[in-house]
Amino acid sequence: MTATEDSFLPARPLTARWRSLEGDGLDHVVVAPEDGRVVFRGAVIGARGGAPYGVYYRIDCDAGWRVRELALGSVDGRGLHLVSDGRGHWANGVGEPLPQFDGCLDVDLAGTPLTNTLPIRRRAWTPGETAELRMVYVPFDSYVPAVDGQIYTCLEPGRRFHYQAADRSFEAVLSIDSDGLVTDYPGLFTRVI
Repeated sequence: MTATEDSFLPARPLTARWRSLEGDGLDHVVVAPEDGRVVFRGAVIGARGGAPYGVYYRIDCDAGWRVRELALGSVDGRGLHLVSDGRGHWANGVGEPLPQFDGCLDVDLAGTPLTNTLPIRRRAWTPGETAELRMVYVPFDSYVPAVDGQIYTCLEPGRRFHYQAADRSFEAVLSIDSDGLVTDYPGLFTRVI
């Protein structure tokens, strides 16, 4: 499938699972069309900085793959609920504005390569095209979201993207499948289904 800036929903539910290459960890997600939206439901288990975690998540996107809602929960009872207007304005789950995230269209969840799919699928890319984006990054150790800058460059439309942290602290070439889901994230994740 080729992403466009117009409406585009998966034709069927998709299932993906990734194994962490940094110790024990697994992410399982189902991506499904639902009432004109794209809904991601997943669970991640793993560890970062020596602290184990178990997280379930739901990301609701509109038909243009813009995040509209994020809900996280963990086995220890913590949670996070954010909503977006799809144009870069965010609020918490009770509707209080979060202006520090203005301009962020996407979320980036620690411990899963799934969220790399969002900016990749939302637009039609040409070879060599670069986009610098602001993300709402959510670490699984604290659940305290922060703004994170990320740069994506299309190496081969529908197949490979260069990902780089805006502060230049990390970079990788991501391989994706025909549905835009990461198949190989060197050094961090590998797709197992």
